[in-house]
Amino acid sequence: MKQISPASLQENTFEMIGKDWMLITAQKDDKVNTMTASWGGLGVIWNKNVATVYIRNSRYTKEFVDSQERFSICVMPQKFRNELSYCGKVSGRDEDKIAKCGFSVAHHKDVPYFNESRIVLICKKLYAQEMKAECFTNEGKNLAETFYKDNDWHVMYIAEIEDILVTD
Repeated sequence: MKQISPASLQENTFEMIGKDWMLITAQKDDKVNTMTASWGGLGVIWNKNVATVYIRNSRYTKEFVDSQERFSICVMPQKFRNELSYCGKVSGRDEDKIAKCGFSVAHHKDVPYFNESRIVLICKKLYAQEMKAECFTNEGKNLAETFYKDNDWHVMYIAEIEDILVTD
């Protein structure tokens, strides 16, 4: 993989996140865990290039992201669509889903990512906040009722994109 600047990333972020999906990956002690995500964003805040990701409190990956300063976002080629679906359904608490998918873990600045990725964002956490029902606007109240019936709220993380790696 080669490193590029954020300004050099020539991707449609709506496609990359919402359609291609991504793997949020972090390490806790000597174990790596990942989860599939299709909600998030890329942009600029506080004069920094950032990624915004959302992780439910119930997700095992949240423990990993919370335990470290950095995590990665891996965008995989389409040939791994079944594996992405699997990583979104199965918990790393129950089995080694990374091994089952056949992904090989690499590290960039001690942050785990997958060699099979086509794009990797190395992210440093700047901000985390749990979403709350009372913060939805009048127009958004139905979203809270639809997506949080079980009160398993997302935590929003804003993270600085420190490095971007792409396949050669």
